[in-house]
Amino acid sequence: MTVGDSVRMRMARVIGALAVLAALALGGASLRAQERPDLEAFLKVTGFDVALESIALSAREAPAMLGMSVGDFGEDWTRAAEEVFAPDLLRGIALDILDQTLTEDMLAAASEFYATSLGQRLVAAENASHMDADAAARQERGAALLEAATPERVALLTRLTEAVDSAGIAIDAVREVQVRFLLAASAAGVTDRRIDEETLRRILSASDAELRENLKENGLNGAAATYEEFTESEIATYAEALEASDMQRVYELMNAIQFEIMAERFEALALRMADMSAGQEL
Repeated sequence: MTVGDSVRMRMARVIGALAVLAALALGGASLRAQERPDLEAFLKVTGFDVALESIALSAREAPAMLGMSVGDFGEDWTRAAEEVFAPDLLRGIALDILDQTLTEDMLAAASEFYATSLGQRLVAAENASHMDADAAARQERGAALLEAATPERVALLTRLTEAVDSAGIAIDAVREVQVRFLLAASAAGVTDRRIDEETLRRILSASDAELRENLKENGLNGAAATYEEFTESEIATYAEALEASDMQRVYELMNAIQFEIMAERFEALALRMADMSAGQEL
């Protein structure tokens, strides 16, 4: 699933804490340092490499979080965003974390499923969805597909979206990205107003219920569009595979890594934005 379509556990620095990543590995086989080629193969076979690359698409949302626009940051915006979200950089960070957290059982479970014919078709569809720059159009298409879908298909798509984020991390992950970016932007002087973290979290949490519903709706719309060409039987097979314990841990880990990288890169982007802006009221 994409970042926009697809940790909700309440804890400080939920996506940044190493304890989260370490906890994911405790229940499985003992860790060993994975060979770099094995980790790179894992990224490719699961499509996680493309999911990481798609994080760059979220950079366009940064100015809006500050009540500003891309135009406020001048001609250097595109270059700065490309450097902060460079695919090789994102992939390198992910590989470093996976090297310390990915167990042999998790690696085997993901590789065995996604290496199948169905798995590779699913990855191809998901990769295309990740890199679709027109998220609004994809959401509209997905909503229309759901409207015409049978109750059985809707239920399967719902099951699939829940399996991808069974730990319910999405809402807290989104909030943490927002908090870390806004605090970094404030500290760097991108805005004139200084932000109190406790107050910011309280303000953002007031709309948690609305965000939760939006994430659920967007995730379902996105799934409907992404898996449009797959039969109900194939979707059921995928959902069953994702619900297996090892695959659950794989997705918990990938979600944690993806959102941590997103938050850290948004903090880095805030520093670059400070060099391009004279500062405005938040």
